[in-house]
Amino acid sequence: MDEEAKKRIAEFRFGVIHDLLGDRKLTRGQRTRLLQEKAGSEWEIPHTGRTYISKSTILLWLRKYERGGRQLQTLYPEGRRDRGRPRAMDEETAQALCELKRQMKGATLPVIIREAQRRKIIGPDFKAGYATVYRLFKHRGVMNRLEQIEDRRKFEAELPNDIWQSDCMHGPMVEVEGKQRKSYLYAFLDDMSRLVTYAEFYPSERLNYYTDGLRKALKKRGLPRKLYVDNGPAFRAHLLSHATASLGIALIRSKPYQPQGRGKIERFFRTVRMQLLSGLSAGMSLKDLNRALQQWIDTHYHATVHSSTRQTPLNRYLKHAHLLREAPKDLDDHFRQRVQRKVDRDRTVSLNGRLYEAPVHLIGSMATLLFHEDDPSRVEAFREGISQGMLVPLDVRVNCKIRRHHDIVELIPAASIGLPEQERRYEGGKLFDGKGEDTHEL
Repeated sequence: MDEEAKKRIAEFRFGVIHDLLGDRKLTRGQRTRLLQEKAGSEWEIPHTGRTYISKSTILLWLRKYERGGRQLQTLYPEGRRDRGRPRAMDEETAQALCELKRQMKGATLPVIIREAQRRKIIGPDFKAGYATVYRLFKHRGVMNRLEQIEDRRKFEAELPNDIWQSDCMHGPMVEVEGKQRKSYLYAFLDDMSRLVTYAEFYPSERLNYYTDGLRKALKKRGLPRKLYVDNGPAFRAHLLSHATASLGIALIRSKPYQPQGRGKIERFFRTVRMQLLSGLSAGMSLKDLNRALQQWIDTHYHATVHSSTRQTPLNRYLKHAHLLREAPKDLDDHFRQRVQRKVDRDRTVSLNGRLYEAPVHLIGSMATLLFHEDDPSRVEAFREGISQGMLVPLDVRVNCKIRRHHDIVELIPAASIGLPEQERRYEGGKLFDGKGEDTHEL
């Protein structure tokens, strides 16, 4: 490359980094946004078919310029050093490919090349073959086998209910309402004792099935301090994060595609396959499968000495039972769905195809509704974090017999519709117990 070409490249590089130099008063946020903007922009890069520049390349140019006394010559392209720098690509392309490889750990060379083309890291005239890119990655130390080995150590909780491991296992085909469907096993395992706090087969991987199993585990065995789960969709749901946080349970998700930290629950699943499922007949019902599972856990798994702890899971768990935290009585309320609704002029709100009557003072305002999908009769309304009471399912036949006087409504005529004397009057926004007395205000 002649001197004129090197000068053009150096001038281009200076044009990219000039507003990042140290004499400009930039906050960290401003600097980060500026870098992101430059890395996301298209450029006409001299003597190359590429149109994008990575953040690492921009920072490299900036360091070279600052350390070189802010001389334009420091931004000249370097001469060739054959070792680790293939002749089929320039240094910027090599650096960008290595950075992409670090971001896409485990990806194959064809996948990386396609992604590099999509991001325009390499142009259509890119000539380097897979062998060349492989040698580049190997020399730069970004191949999987040469990456830094992670420090993975065996661990065990000190006390029961310190850590629960939880995951989902694909089960056998079962009969559900006369149809063959695949089953899924949700299980919860105490890390210290290996006791199964709860396990059940369900007909799908829906979130409500997982929370059903978790609630049963919490009611049966108390509250863990940490819940260690997979990174699947059900475990990333906001409902689960909110429920565990409100109960004082730390929700920990493992890294994607790294199941090593959940080894104990994976080992339990292997035991289920080998010792339980291998001996069951095909085509059984979901109810029969869960009955067999519970019997096997109670009579065999919990009563067998574990190879690691040298104790049975049940005995090891009960040895420190006095330290367990009991689940609160309102446990189910921590797992309610949460939606926003506006109260209409007729005091009604719609939820899952049903209409509910709200208190008069909520008309025209946004209310937060908390409810269970399987219990539509219990819907609680909140405004600005304060409970407004339980909503009443709309009954249009009762409403047609109501005479309204501002905030007081009266059922008419009481005698003609067979109502007792104590139920003649109804105050808007009030609930009544079976005796006709106010219980609490909505």
